[in-house]
Amino acid sequence: MLPQEVIRAKRDGQTLSAEAIAEFIAGLTGGAVGEGQAAAFAMAVFFQGMDADERAALTRAMADSGTVLRWDGLDGPVLDKHSTGGVGDRISLMLAPIVAACGGYVPMISGRGLGHTGGTLDKLDSIPGYRTNPDLKTFQRVVREVGCAVIGQTDDLAPADRRLYAIRDVTATVESAALITASILSKKLAAGLDGLVMDVKCGSGAFMDDLSKARNLADALAETARAAGLPTVALITDMNQVLGRTAGNALEVADAVAFLTGAEREPRSLEVTLALAGEMLAQGKIAETPDIGRDMARAALEDGRAAEVFGRMVAALGGPADLMDRPEAHLETAPAAVPVYAEAPGIVARIDARRLGVAVIELGGGRRQASDRIDHAVGLTEIAGIGEAVGPDVPLAVIHCRDAAAAEPAAASIRAAYTLGDAAPEVGPVVIERRTGEG
Repeated sequence: MLPQEVIRAKRDGQTLSAEAIAEFIAGLTGGAVGEGQAAAFAMAVFFQGMDADERAALTRAMADSGTVLRWDGLDGPVLDKHSTGGVGDRISLMLAPIVAACGGYVPMISGRGLGHTGGTLDKLDSIPGYRTNPDLKTFQRVVREVGCAVIGQTDDLAPADRRLYAIRDVTATVESAALITASILSKKLAAGLDGLVMDVKCGSGAFMDDLSKARNLADALAETARAAGLPTVALITDMNQVLGRTAGNALEVADAVAFLTGAEREPRSLEVTLALAGEMLAQGKIAETPDIGRDMARAALEDGRAAEVFGRMVAALGGPADLMDRPEAHLETAPAAVPVYAEAPGIVARIDARRLGVAVIELGGGRRQASDRIDHAVGLTEIAGIGEAVGPDVPLAVIHCRDAAAAEPAAASIRAAYTLGDAAPEVGPVVIERRTGEG
């Protein structure tokens, strides 16, 4: 079937056969499908959607477009987590070493920023020497020896997804549930996992901005993964405000190091991290229940084992051996720090977290188009949360940038992101729901 006929069929709302999807994805991998055709396909799927069979077929075709890993001889389960993306979401950096410290093996294949959200690989690229694109042999060796490795897609793993991922970022098709499902799960199937936990973000800083959309995506992910033989649980978590107090690549790595070493652990970040870790350890049968897994994870965090694993992973992938002891010596800092104050004092009633993500992009900490280079040093710190008082002595956020002039567009986005009131609003739980896709 010609690529344009596949696009036409989906554009017109038809159901694509598994064979047509497989042929299109093979063309995407081999070069027979052009970038314009891939963009048109993504837009057609965005508007018309895909049913469960189409999603499963797309996921399998993308997973099978490259190597599927096998893990023989390990003394523990192979587990992973994936987040659908948010602002200030550096949870993967803490979670992978925590689970590894508890006896799991975590071959985490992560992505770069999409739209207004930050990407785990962009954060790791701020660590000097760290290789986010090692060959498969190195990747497997580090997972076996350290317990975890957080990398990007190699040329061998789900190459069709890598190409489509970059196109989605710049064509306003990121939010498609079908494309998100296939992108995430194709990488996870290619990684040869025994269990997966999804962190589905919901709120103003997420791609799924309301609970019904988040539920649909969580169920689609769990259903599709289960159909492919991969046990999966999804947690829906709140993204109506930034996780933690930072947004920006090197700043979030520094925050993750502080979290692992115990220097500072923001409560909402801790809650999400422990909840996901508990689910992963239960999925791998290391813990009898998620609650027991949560206690195991907390112990690995508090006794320093998780920090030790993260430091070993960084060194094994080419980063500095003393990052955990001296992060300030290795992570670049921007030369200017500019506080942004509200026009009048008040209490934070609502945050449009997406605008805070946009502010980081305006500083150069994200991409406007796929070819853009990222400035890893820029970003935001001291980000005010919902229910907190701000005023002439307490900023909405502090901008880290190259010069004060560069801060002006970002400052406007930050002020626009905040709605202030006279009283603190009720703040809901950060872990909203647990979904298995089984109704």
